[in-house]
Amino acid sequence: MDTAAQHPDPAFPHFHPRPAKGWINDPNGLCYTDGRFHVFFQYNPASARHQRICWGHLSSPDLVRWDEEPVALRPQPGGPDALGCWSGVVTHDDGVPTAVYSGVDTEGSHSRVVLARADAVLRSWTQEGHVAAEIPPDPQVTAVRDPFLFHFQGRRFALQGAGLASGHAAVLLYSVDDVRRWTYEGIWFSTEDHLAARHLPAEIWECPQLVRVPDSSGAETWLLMASLWLAADHHDHPNGVGYLLGSLAPNGAGLPVFTPAAGGKADLGPAFYAPQILALDDRALLWGWSAELEDGEGSPGRSPEEIDDAGWAGILTFPRQLSVHGGVLAVEPAAELRAYRGARLHRGAAGTLAVPPEAEIRVSGGEGTLRLVLNSAGQRRTVFADAVAGGDELRIFIDASIVEVYRHGSVPTTLRAYPGPGEDWQLELPQGAAADVWELQHPGRS
Repeated sequence: MDTAAQHPDPAFPHFHPRPAKGWINDPNGLCYTDGRFHVFFQYNPASARHQRICWGHLSSPDLVRWDEEPVALRPQPGGPDALGCWSGVVTHDDGVPTAVYSGVDTEGSHSRVVLARADAVLRSWTQEGHVAAEIPPDPQVTAVRDPFLFHFQGRRFALQGAGLASGHAAVLLYSVDDVRRWTYEGIWFSTEDHLAARHLPAEIWECPQLVRVPDSSGAETWLLMASLWLAADHHDHPNGVGYLLGSLAPNGAGLPVFTPAAGGKADLGPAFYAPQILALDDRALLWGWSAELEDGEGSPGRSPEEIDDAGWAGILTFPRQLSVHGGVLAVEPAAELRAYRGARLHRGAAGTLAVPPEAEIRVSGGEGTLRLVLNSAGQRRTVFADAVAGGDELRIFIDASIVEVYRHGSVPTTLRAYPGPGEDWQLELPQGAAADVWELQHPGRS
């Protein structure tokens, strides 16, 4: 997939795959089947606006070379998803790939859990409008969305994000012994818990995830992650994404009980939301959504009119690998991304370095403040700045208008920036720091 090579917009990403046109947001339906990774996503192929949401589809054998697949799901007139096929997951039901997603049919209505079936290669989908779960008949539950499936002690369960009449954000629990008929088990966990209130402050938890993650201590650690929705949000989501680490144990009825032990932010930047996690046998991978930056004082972005003119909006992050070290979440770029390294432009360099518009940077050592800036005739615009200490190691990816900064042993920072005419990227290193810089290149190209 190489939509960027001929794309007229210099802000369009070359290495983060997405269709050449249209709006995208949340990654959905992550799965690995028959040697291919599949990433679905919220998609409006008709315009760069958040309307008539479908499921777009990308697939890859190696997380580096991506193919754009046919649109998977579309709103069905008269169906439970008539106003949009919203976020969800893909599972296998008796060997049949099955999308489990939120459908909305009328303005202001509650979402319902809707099913759709696919062929073996996930390219042809059948939408019969089967509803597996309605909004629960629980007066405490005022909003519900974004189903997520998980297995615990040989049984399949589901979560949905929710908002409660009390003002708390929550996740609801379902037993899913039959994927076509869910059993509501109640409000499972909420911001009434003090650690949840601290690390996941929101009015509704969106896109809840519950997966086991590798822990260097050998403990069986579960990660609960949620996107933190507030009523005032408009695609900016200032509270971002939070996580809790903890344990699962069965109660007397065999239902899982989550006990949190620690938490934090899943990303420290302003341009990361609605991630989804793919739990594999040997690792857990995450993709997130990076929205376009709106033009504002101190943060030059794009107006709605400029986005319309560009014809596209939204980027999915690079795949990120999750683990736990010392009781905290550690997020690294997937190892496969090293295949994007082309010519090495700097090796062990110091001072101020010129950086190309598609680059990987590795920084080690030093004491002081590191800055990534856009420079034009001496006018500097700081995109990222942070303190580094002697033992720190950072990896920074720049791809046109998206910047991902990974700090070893911690969580990333995702940013958006739109270089203007005559603006070039520069890296300003503190005393004692050294950097390697590679130009990004698609494998197989010279």
